[in-house]
Amino acid sequence: MLSALLGKKIGMTQVYDEQGVIHPVTVVQAGPCSVLQVKSVDTDGYDAVQLGFSEVKAHRASKPQIAHAAKANCKPKKFVREVRLPEPAADVAPGATVTVEAFDGVAFVDVVGTTKGKGYAGVMKRHHFGGQPASHGTERKHRSPGSISGHGTNRGWGGKPKRGKRMAGHMGTVRCTSRNHKLVGIDKENNLLLIKGALPGANGGYLFIRKSKTARVGK
Repeated sequence: MLSALLGKKIGMTQVYDEQGVIHPVTVVQAGPCSVLQVKSVDTDGYDAVQLGFSEVKAHRASKPQIAHAAKANCKPKKFVREVRLPEPAADVAPGATVTVEAFDGVAFVDVVGTTKGKGYAGVMKRHHFGGQPASHGTERKHRSPGSISGHGTNRGWGGKPKRGKRMAGHMGTVRCTSRNHKLVGIDKENNLLLIKGALPGANGGYLFIRKSKTARVGK
């Protein structure tokens, strides 16, 4: 069965378990998702299922998006992702609906999202640099990166900074996979998942939730 869903981050709360221990959880509105396409090795070179979440108005979608969704008797979706499968999908077909029931019996999940944007950040915030000494002549340069070693080790590359040099720049708004979160609860009536811990992104951001690939038994 397909153990993956698309959803939207609602926010965080806390729940108590049977022993009275409190756990922080993130509430995710997961699905219902529409199956827009089923790919196979014969037609596409690999096995996958394409899911769509959150309907979008027709005038906000392109004609190819509208036509693609129409093949599955669906409306265009705002958030579309593919789920790779090790073998052909026999239990789903285009136009089918996937709900939180897909996670029945799943103990741990991986969540993929886009982190919060932090804007333009300096090296101390972006790369955790220690900064310059707070005394001994340092003046108005306490948070600067220091030397960037323009004529460093790579001979023949000229005086420009080397590729991958840690410097100030844009921080956040990157794809992030947070693994092995315990699935605390499932609300089938409201299509909600209660996932232990903090998840990437801001409230209202879209998430891709799948069955964990690396969780160990008994963790």
